[in-house]
Amino acid sequence: MALAGSIAFSGKAIIVKLAYRFGVDAVTLIMLRMLFALPIFVAMAWWAGRGKPALSARDWLGVVGLGFTGYYLSSFLDFAGLQYISASLERLIQYLAPTLVLVLGWFLYRKAIRPLHLLGMALSYSGALLVFGHEVQLAGGQAALGTLLVFASTVTYALYLVYSGQLVQRLGSLRLVGLATSVACLCCLLQFVLLRPLSVAIEVAPQVIWLSVLNATLCTALPVLLVMMGIERIGADLASQAGMVGPLSTILMGVVILGEPFTAWIAAGTMLVIAGIFVFSRAGR
Repeated sequence: MALAGSIAFSGKAIIVKLAYRFGVDAVTLIMLRMLFALPIFVAMAWWAGRGKPALSARDWLGVVGLGFTGYYLSSFLDFAGLQYISASLERLIQYLAPTLVLVLGWFLYRKAIRPLHLLGMALSYSGALLVFGHEVQLAGGQAALGTLLVFASTVTYALYLVYSGQLVQRLGSLRLVGLATSVACLCCLLQFVLLRPLSVAIEVAPQVIWLSVLNATLCTALPVLLVMMGIERIGADLASQAGMVGPLSTILMGVVILGEPFTAWIAAGTMLVIAGIFVFSRAGR
């Protein structure tokens, strides 16, 4: 379940890159994804909240804040960045999220950073910089802009992970995810209404609609359920180790489906990132 969830989630970038080939912009594309995902997440929140106490005003404030930061803003920045960089580089940058959680934990709560943490971070960031340097040579300033947007997306998601701890304990992970992502869906719909005429949604290519349906189901809702069910059965540590297949599956799908190049630079950078995150994850034991 954890492996399948990681592979399904890694397909998100592939679908987004495919949709961009039909002339759609990031605001419209993320609106379509969230429009089709909204009923699923509302049902998820309702199912997880059956028989449980209603949320307090403080809980709702936390849900709205986390939904805006961790899902809406993070997703929009990610979609915007994918216009300029490859799916492989995007996935590697997002895979750095645990290191950012640690840095934020140190900055906000003075949590200790161990030598193995630093070694893992050095390896993983060296790998990401290696792939970034190769892509900048090919795409120039656009690659730098796309990398900046995706890194900002990863930072906002790391903020969500840092601040969601207490709410997860009170609400449960499935209920919190359902509610927070529902808030994010509403934010994306509101953003589209404010920034684009409704005719834009009607005029998009049929392929974009079907790709958005696939993104909302197979690459958004299903991975959340699979990973959570996997964690229930094998624990968070093993599930996170299974998640290491994500960057590899993204690169493979990028080569096969998108025709993205696979070079020695990408291979070396990917191995460094995965090795660094593996060392990083062992440091806390």
